[in-house]
Amino acid sequence: MYREFYTFFSGGDDHDLKIGIEYGTRNHDGGETMHTTVHTEYPRPYLERDSYFNLNGLWDFSRGKKGASYAFSDRIVVPFSPESRASGLGNFILQDDEELHYRRTFVLPPDFVCDRVFLHFGAVDYECRCRLNGVPVGQHRGGFLPFFFDITSALKEGENVLELDATDPTDGGVQARGKQKLKRGGIWYTPQSGIWQTVWMESVSLDYIRDLSIVPDIDAGTVSASFRTAASTARVKVMDGSEIVAEASLNVSGGFAKAVLQLPEFELWSPENPKLYRLAVSTPGDYVGSWFGMRKFSVESDGTHRRLFLNNRPYFHRGLLDQGYWSEGLLTPPDDAAIVRELALAKEMGFNMLRKHIKIESQRWYWHCDRLGLLVWQDFVCGGGPYRFLKIALLPFLGFRFNDKNHRFMERTDAAGRLEFESEMAETVRHLGNSASLAVWVLFNEGWGQFDSRRLTEVLKGLDSSRIIDSVSGWHDQGPDSSDLKSLHIYYTKPKVPKGETRAVVLSEFGGYSLRVPGHVYDEKKEFGYKVFKTAESLAAGYKKLVEDVVAPLIPEGLSATVYTQLSDVEEEINGLVTCDRAVVKIEPSFLRSVNASLAYPGQDSPAR
Repeated sequence: MYREFYTFFSGGDDHDLKIGIEYGTRNHDGGETMHTTVHTEYPRPYLERDSYFNLNGLWDFSRGKKGASYAFSDRIVVPFSPESRASGLGNFILQDDEELHYRRTFVLPPDFVCDRVFLHFGAVDYECRCRLNGVPVGQHRGGFLPFFFDITSALKEGENVLELDATDPTDGGVQARGKQKLKRGGIWYTPQSGIWQTVWMESVSLDYIRDLSIVPDIDAGTVSASFRTAASTARVKVMDGSEIVAEASLNVSGGFAKAVLQLPEFELWSPENPKLYRLAVSTPGDYVGSWFGMRKFSVESDGTHRRLFLNNRPYFHRGLLDQGYWSEGLLTPPDDAAIVRELALAKEMGFNMLRKHIKIESQRWYWHCDRLGLLVWQDFVCGGGPYRFLKIALLPFLGFRFNDKNHRFMERTDAAGRLEFESEMAETVRHLGNSASLAVWVLFNEGWGQFDSRRLTEVLKGLDSSRIIDSVSGWHDQGPDSSDLKSLHIYYTKPKVPKGETRAVVLSEFGGYSLRVPGHVYDEKKEFGYKVFKTAESLAAGYKKLVEDVVAPLIPEGLSATVYTQLSDVEEEINGLVTCDRAVVKIEPSFLRSVNASLAYPGQDSPAR
């Protein structure tokens, strides 16, 4: 599938391949040649409803000082952020004293409106206020999670005018922001602001199903479905294709219902056999569908070492760090097909896991991982005060360990910022909880914005006991009973499994081998990586030696997972296996697959397991 869009780099002169997607651009005469049908797919696969009105496409746009008057002098392609070229703009970086203004009109079909109409935003970075026909309908803070407003009372027949104002302090604030930085460079990337995921509407009945939590239990052979609704009765059914394999009718008490369905026979979900079942919930006025896989994630002993287990068997996670940045769209992929191509490529390379690094994707990304068979380690998005290299990176490298209850040392003195992180942690669990592929929550990365990790690990376990927790990925470890995993980041020295470790040991970052592909880099003069190679052949040989001679021998000593840095180049970071424009694969996938086969337990990769 990906071969239509990727070429393999062998050091020749043909570097002219471009991605087969053309983004909107502004003509010199002020006119536009923009593609307006972008990201039209239904955005919420874990709670599907047949009511859907997509608002992506061309919007009126303006940028100015906060509180100043403005006129809509530009157009923007939503859902791409204005800092990205894919938006049709890409000619500025929003500053802390500025704000963005969006506007578009729409007319709803006559049969669209039921009892209530909700306006959904997949993500807006960072703070926004929304109006419909001049009426304020809501405001929101937080740059990585979806939200919605009830706009029923502000709607009118015929043309409606929707407006949104957005601000974003980027690294001038303490909010969750990931690797965005106003002064980008090295491991810090171009910031983005405003709308960056799908905008859409749905209409629902008064007894609509508000949410849905699905929990499989392979040991009991059951699946539970919990949901909230104003209805008095509901029906739940599980389907394998068109066949109903389990169903139940139930009464709703206090607006909450839970059904536990016994599955007489079922297939286990795994990367080798990504079997998904359909689950549907109906009330007299509503019907929603979702997906789930019968799988179990745990940390157990294999008799010698603590290991990651999948479905009650040891299972080695061999993964890639995936930061989810795109050369044209920044945090927004060009389209749904690009997501599928990239995930399929990772599997073709012989990886069975992706660590989604300091970013939360749309639900469709996780659903594609579910159905294609890729485990996911999900980072929470870091925030807090300024990044201090001495405290965050250098002192841990030298062997110093600090108690993360010291909020001043960890740059987490802002109490409101800590509360916001904890609130967004819970919201993220609710947002992604039904994913079959999500195996590990990564609470903090390399000390960035880290605080109270022991307490937050217990809070997270209370929110989701079905997944493994990597409390502090990299360093600032808080002791042997503070996390499910002993999580190591090792780039410059030879990795070793710590002696006497009572947790499962994972190499959650390593490698970072770099290769510049002329014509397919963000900056021809700047680059960042941990070890530089000049040819594709030497890069492939270096990767093989690292994996087979250095890392794989650690598996008998207790190593349970690896995360190679990284899937794709990101701006000046040229240590990806794919270039930042996704045009060139640096190492032949079949070669990578043969090498990666050494990162497994005996018989692990067989679908029969």
